[in-house]
Amino acid sequence: MTTMKALVFEAPKQAKVKEVPYPKPKAGEITIKVENVGICGTDIHIFEGEFISPYPIIPGHEFAGTVYEVGEGVSGFQVGERVSADPTLYCGECPFCLTKRTNQCANWGALGNTVNGSMAEFVAVPARNAVKLPDDMTFAEGAFIEPMACVVHAMNRLSLQVGDRVILFGAGAMGQQLVQALVQAGASELVVVDVSEKKLETAVARGATKGVLSRDIEQVLHAGEYPHGFDVVVDATGIPAVIEQALNYMGPASKYLQFGVTATDSFIRLSPFQLYNKDWTMIGSMAINQTFLPAFHWLKEKRIEVASLISRQISLEEAADFFEQPKDPHWFKVQLKL
Repeated sequence: MTTMKALVFEAPKQAKVKEVPYPKPKAGEITIKVENVGICGTDIHIFEGEFISPYPIIPGHEFAGTVYEVGEGVSGFQVGERVSADPTLYCGECPFCLTKRTNQCANWGALGNTVNGSMAEFVAVPARNAVKLPDDMTFAEGAFIEPMACVVHAMNRLSLQVGDRVILFGAGAMGQQLVQALVQAGASELVVVDVSEKKLETAVARGATKGVLSRDIEQVLHAGEYPHGFDVVVDATGIPAVIEQALNYMGPASKYLQFGVTATDSFIRLSPFQLYNKDWTMIGSMAINQTFLPAFHWLKEKRIEVASLISRQISLEEAADFFEQPKDPHWFKVQLKL
């Protein structure tokens, strides 16, 4: 095999399915025949030209499939085995890698972000990044390990205290995984804000204590029930206007978690006096930091449910049109099924 089909972002806002070279595995790599790929908000930022990605690039970093070819020096994997893989690429030698901050590697990269990814028939990955899927985990669920690993990293960064009162902005696919993680980690009150009634109902069914439509937020949350704000505020939207609004709900000694990805040129207004005076803690959470295996175990043991979050599956041939069209605000996760 010398070529394969792939979705290629040739430039910002230019997507095309085309024939590209087949990624033969190098030493230490395996090539995976892709079955399912999740479409992430970051992929949309890359399509819009709002991320750090080069062009042309094959997007896709949430995926699962079967081992198609094994590179030189690889042991532990055989052709036909069902797998998923951490898309993170790191050197393992810089000061950040050596202090367990691989997502800040001086030579950081990621499949579908800085090099070609998985919205293709095949993708080559370092064998050390791959994990075998149990028989009762579908490819669709396996493609959720990566986004769940982002949630695990965020939860590690947040260090939630049992009983913390939390407000979460954004109830999409990532928001629903955060809801479940926050419940598992011990949040008491968990208020979720979104524009979609359907998404809020789903969040409440998964353990949120209240769902609030964004248009009603001031009426509901300024009614005296939350005079001191929340212990934890989380943004999963990546929308600057929403982020500025979210900061209004921080209480004394509150923690703020920026989970949603914004455009690279986005800015918000923040009161440094309040940051100082209220003892606030501002936390960022970028991608994965050695959290792929913990996320895999969480899903394997069915602590987190993701299958019902798949709103739609599309073919590779439909992918270019999908990125160019408006997105339904009621959808959770859309996956490519190859």
